[in-house]
Amino acid sequence: MKNVEMEEVLEKLLGFFKALADPNRLKIVGLLAQDEYTVEQMAEILKLSSSTVSHHLSKLSAAGLVTARSESYYNIYRLETGVLDEMSQKLLSKEIVPAVAADVDIDAYDRKVLNTFLDEDGSFIGLPAQRKKFEVLLRHVAKAFEPGKRYTEKEVKELLSEYWFDTATFRRGLVEHKIMAREGGGGEYWLIEK
Repeated sequence: MKNVEMEEVLEKLLGFFKALADPNRLKIVGLLAQDEYTVEQMAEILKLSSSTVSHHLSKLSAAGLVTARSESYYNIYRLETGVLDEMSQKLLSKEIVPAVAADVDIDAYDRKVLNTFLDEDGSFIGLPAQRKKFEVLLRHVAKAFEPGKRYTEKEVKELLSEYWFDTATFRRGLVEHKIMAREGGGGEYWLIEK
């Protein structure tokens, strides 16, 4: 999907969520999912003023969720279930969901943690107590290993010793966090492909 098309889809999704981001509008959608109603009927059922219901209906209408047809002196409102179906399909699309976060700096947290725990020479000055921060350090040391290459335990220790004196902590961590795999009994280690 092209950037312009993606922006249009995201803008439509944002409008959809904004239209539903009110408890009274959600109640109106719930009512209209059951039957068609006039403003006056909904106002009485929801214990709201007619002007408040009209205001909410205009927001829902702008998002394409409700439409009205004239009948005598009244407008009869109905829910556009096709729009709900379309939006739910877009929300579940494997293209759309990741695109929502396309312009965020995904590595910002890792950089912050590394700036705290890395010395100028690239070794660690300490280990974090928090698991998430330790995982950042594990991902960092994993970059020292080549994908597809198998390493002896001695080679793993040598590479890890450049970062921290207690190489066993990192060897265990890399395996426990499924960054690396190993053969049992001190066998070879390798990166797990993601």
